[in-house]
Amino acid sequence: MPLKSCSKARKLASNPMPTINDKISKRIFEKLDKNGDGLVSLDELNWLLEKTTGGSSINLQELEELLVGKKSLNLEEFVFFYDSISNRKINDDEEVESDLEKAFKVFDLNGDGFISSQELECVLKRLGLLEEQSGIKDCRAMIFSYDTNLDGQLDFHEFKNMMMLTTS
Repeated sequence: MPLKSCSKARKLASNPMPTINDKISKRIFEKLDKNGDGLVSLDELNWLLEKTTGGSSINLQELEELLVGKKSLNLEEFVFFYDSISNRKINDDEEVESDLEKAFKVFDLNGDGFISSQELECVLKRLGLLEEQSGIKDCRAMIFSYDTNLDGQLDFHEFKNMMMLTTS
C-alpha cells in the first residue's frame, strides 16, 4: 500500500511514533479494531496518531488522501503505514539505540531514569494496551520478568534487554 509522498506524510514523519515490534503492532491493531472486522478505520487510526504523536496535525480528509483514498486498513497495511511514518530502520544500531532511548522516556514519566510499575500502568492504559481489571499487578509482573537487579523497576539497560528480546 503506497503512501502518497506529500507534505502530509512529512507532517507525520516530523513527529514520528515510537517503533514497535510485530507482536505489539498486532496487539495495537486488535485494540484499535473495535468491531473486530479485521480493519482499522480512519477515525481509529487518527485516534492512535493523536495519542502517540502528542496530537495529530493531520485531519481525516488529509489522512484519507495520504492513504490514497482508503477508508480503512487491514493488519498488513496498518503495519506498513506505521513503519512508514515511524521511519523504522532495524539494521542501524545507533538508530535502534536512539529509538530505545526515546521509547524509554515515554515510559519514564517522572524522568528519574527508571520505569516503575505505576509508570508502566499509566502509559499502557493511556495507549489502551492494558485492561482496567489488569492494572498494577500485571505491570509488576512484567517488570519483575526483566528486572535483573531486583530493585522493582527497570533502568534503561534492563528496558533495552527486554525490547531486544521481544523484537528478535
